[in-house]
Amino acid sequence: MSSNNFTDKKLAIEKLELIANDVRQDIIKSLENAGSGHSAGSLGLADIVTALYFDILKHDPNNPTWDERDIFMLSNGHCVPVQYVVMAYAGYFPKKELMTLRKFKSRLQGHPERLVLPGLETTSGPLGSGLGQAAGMALTMRMNKDSHRWVYVIMGDGELDEGNNWESALFTAKYKLHNVIGIVDRNNIQIDGTTEHVMPLEDLRAKWEAFGWHVIEIDGNDIEAVIDACAMARAIVEKPIVIIAHTVPGKGVDFMEYDYHWHGMPVGLADVGGAPPKNDQAMVALKELRTLRGRIKNEHE
Repeated sequence: MSSNNFTDKKLAIEKLELIANDVRQDIIKSLENAGSGHSAGSLGLADIVTALYFDILKHDPNNPTWDERDIFMLSNGHCVPVQYVVMAYAGYFPKKELMTLRKFKSRLQGHPERLVLPGLETTSGPLGSGLGQAAGMALTMRMNKDSHRWVYVIMGDGELDEGNNWESALFTAKYKLHNVIGIVDRNNIQIDGTTEHVMPLEDLRAKWEAFGWHVIEIDGNDIEAVIDACAMARAIVEKPIVIIAHTVPGKGVDFMEYDYHWHGMPVGLADVGGAPPKNDQAMVALKELRTLRGRIKNEHE
């Protein structure tokens, strides 16, 4: 790689990192405005989803059903605020629509609804269904000889408690569907606590390998690592690929990071659907993100 190419790549990654930081701010704004929704996972996935839409996926916001497109599916659909924000940034719909999140008759429901928003590939909510749907789509692509297309599916780590994930993993490996690229959001939390307390997953790498998958492990909050891992995954042809992406839940906001309570707190009817920031919490979170935790000095602060 020439020095110019290295510099160009570095600048491109820095640009994506800035986009991801802006994405986090709009996640906070939309959740605070909605008064419900899931904060931690959405913030933690901002780097991965930004990398997908702005570097990895073949897609066209002006033609969402383009026959040549890759497929992206969010199996842990409760984290859809991050997908909505990135889709708005990519041009699928106006950014101002983000403030309709979870509102009555909005296209931006608390879980993605394929039939109401162009660009969504599946309706998700029931956990554990995404990988099976991805495998079916990938098998169809093979039958249609669409060898130049891939299906990317993000799964939550807590979601892996669902047995149908592992049935789908067996199916995908049996048919050697190397056009499936799974991404496990390994943030170590779920609604009732840490994953290793609720239902231990480790050795997670060994489990996937035992099911016949090629495993790549990365820092999921490193955009360059995400891009490189997906490029490596597309070069593997003998088996499906899963990227175990270690992420920080609540990434970018000190009081949310690593705290499973920000996954969601369905304690009473008012809290069903997640843990959004209240107004004062949103202000603190936005200040942290805008100033990169104080590294940027703003004369108006």
